[in-house]
Amino acid sequence: MSEAAFNGPGSVNGRSRWRFAVPLIWLTALLLLAVGMTTLEPLFRLFEPDLRQVIYDREHFWVLLGEHVLMVAVAALLATCVGVAAAVAVTRAAGRDFMPMVAQLASIGQTFPPVAVLALAVPVLGFGTVPLIVALLLYGLLPIVRNTLAGIQGISAEVLEAARGMGMTPRQVLLQVELPLAAPVILAGIRTSVTVNVATAALGATVGASNLGDPIISGIVNGNTAYIIQGAVMIGLLALTVDSLFEQLQPGVPGQSSGAQSGQG
Repeated sequence: MSEAAFNGPGSVNGRSRWRFAVPLIWLTALLLLAVGMTTLEPLFRLFEPDLRQVIYDREHFWVLLGEHVLMVAVAALLATCVGVAAAVAVTRAAGRDFMPMVAQLASIGQTFPPVAVLALAVPVLGFGTVPLIVALLLYGLLPIVRNTLAGIQGISAEVLEAARGMGMTPRQVLLQVELPLAAPVILAGIRTSVTVNVATAALGATVGASNLGDPIISGIVNGNTAYIIQGAVMIGLLALTVDSLFEQLQPGVPGQSSGAQSGQG
């Protein structure tokens, strides 16, 4: 008997009602800090008592937060589209020979340091947001490609045979069976990719992409520990918010073999 059946419908409804409580707590803390950072000036002055300025004020934190989220979201959308499409293509009969190459290219994208990608992209793309998005795209591909492959390959053969026996075309099998069953595993890869890139995006401040990395870089350059802590805490709260939200959105799935389930995360 399942835990849900044992505990009864009341407990299921209770858990459903509070499932987004943790992400909301982190989000509330993040937003309060973004709009009320100046109220914590006495606290940050403990870290830098000799400096006149201890609160980063070159831009509002809520503006930096919005720009940071936008950059990560655009990179995540591009990485998801490219990663899922590539993984689906190499699991088809016509593209199966390219599977090792796609997996290796995705691995190279993450092992190549984002700072190096930024340094190489700036002469071509200029300073600003674009080179950062390129770096985040390359850095975020591996978990998405890997988990999409694991999710699709982990679907049991019996399920696929049943779908074909019902007269489904290959396209219908992909869209109505394979992708829905692999979705939780794919979502786990997207979760890893986005959470890692929330922190990696801070490097964009070195090439003129304004985001939550600005106070960190400014603090390093000017020797202001308070600035560094402010940027780091904001990024940490954003990462916790995103990760806990994905955790609540990621369900378990029937029809998967144990190998696919172990590929999550």
